Amino acid sequence: MKAKSPMELYELLPRTNCGECGEKTCMAFASLLIERGKKLEECKPLLEEEKYKEKYEKLKELLAPEVREVVIGVGEHAKKIGGEDVLHRHELTFFNKTGLFYDVWDTMSDDALKERVDRIQSWQKFYVGEFLKLDGVAVRNASGDPKRFAECVRKVSEITDLPLVLCSFDATALEEALKIVADKRPLLYAATKDNWKRVLELVLEYKVPVTVSAPNDLDGLKSLAVTFSQAGIEDIVLDPGTYPTGKGLETTLANFVRLRRAAIAEGQKDIAYPLLCVPMTAWLVYDNEIDAAYWETVLATIFTIKYADIMILHSIEPYALIPQTTLVANIYTDPRRPVAVTPGLRALGSPTEESPVFVTTNFALTYYTVESDITSNNIDSYLLVIDTEGICVEAAVAGGQLTAAKIKEALEESGVEEKVKHKTLVLPGLAARISGETEEATGWKVMVGPTDSGRIPDWMEKNWPPK
Repeated sequence: MKAKSPMELYELLPRTNCGECGEKTCMAFASLLIERGKKLEECKPLLEEEKYKEKYEKLKELLAPEVREVVIGVGEHAKKIGGEDVLHRHELTFFNKTGLFYDVWDTMSDDALKERVDRIQSWQKFYVGEFLKLDGVAVRNASGDPKRFAECVRKVSEITDLPLVLCSFDATALEEALKIVADKRPLLYAATKDNWKRVLELVLEYKVPVTVSAPNDLDGLKSLAVTFSQAGIEDIVLDPGTYPTGKGLETTLANFVRLRRAAIAEGQKDIAYPLLCVPMTAWLVYDNEIDAAYWETVLATIFTIKYADIMILHSIEPYALIPQTTLVANIYTDPRRPVAVTPGLRALGSPTEESPVFVTTNFALTYYTVESDITSNNIDSYLLVIDTEGICVEAAVAGGQLTAAKIKEALEESGVEEKVKHKTLVLPGLAARISGETEEATGWKVMVGPTDSGRIPDWMEKNWPPK
């Protein structure tokens, strides 16, 4: 059974409030455990004292996610998939982002292979304080030749440290590849009703995660998963098939929802594994590259939401990558916690003692918009970022997170008074109503800037330097 409340966990903790976990009380630690803000292993008495051994095992059981977490790859690039507890992220959150793996194939020339792998591993897009990146490479056995496939896998593994998916229904080809890269913990794709015995032997021998595949056959998929589980295999990924159009697409979506609901809402542990989707099947339907990439992106969008944990895709053009990675970032951002940046003083460009001092909040989207609008217009200035608990300007003013007292405190901590001689602050237009009290509290002259930071250049022409 999954823990429903912190109190269930608290009853099994030492309850000594020793503080070794970094929290003041065991109840606070329990609350963070249930939200995955802390790890059970951070409670040292549980690990070190024999009398807590039974309780530790019970806590592990209570904290285990409903859907098993599977790790693909090793080291800093290892990708965790699955590990979810809820059907809807507002109930808790989604933790492990959908893994986006892009294909290469063993009939490519060496130069084309290297270029494509380099593009996959180097692609990134800055978005609200982080760089969006791709997660791994799926190597396809297009030639049907086990040796050629293994050689392609070897070349890819020498180019990149990203996790790999080995794509072949030929167990011999998978074995040849595993001889080269088993230590990199690739995901095998896939065990089917035809090859499962040999693939099972490989998984047992090489200790790697495996995908079991039974397109549009949930009973067959469950049978394969149970067979592998009973053999001692825990790191299983389910592929219910991805049909890209029409009735097939409708059925595919229904299958994904059924599997996730069965795992979480119904507690069917024998199919509580991560789900794999293959949006690149769109390329089997559409000959035109733009149409294929478009519909592949549509499929990726649908199954990011419902409920793919890992995808195999083809198009690496920006018009496909940007919507795919942005949606994943948005879906897996915790809706209960605003995305925030570190508060403090930023020097934008090369400010002097005559440069303006702008004020903003530490809500990430607000901060990066303001920062971009200032720097892109080459306005040398200081930007004073107030800790508003990650809330935007208008809401922070209304809710009391952006106040004259907080601005005064930030001014004193920043030391900006020593950097400029004009003692003038520029508040966002949406914070105009606290301008008077800010002047009174800080002793600085307060000017009210535009409500839209994109209008700062025009505002500067009319209002700076202050009269």
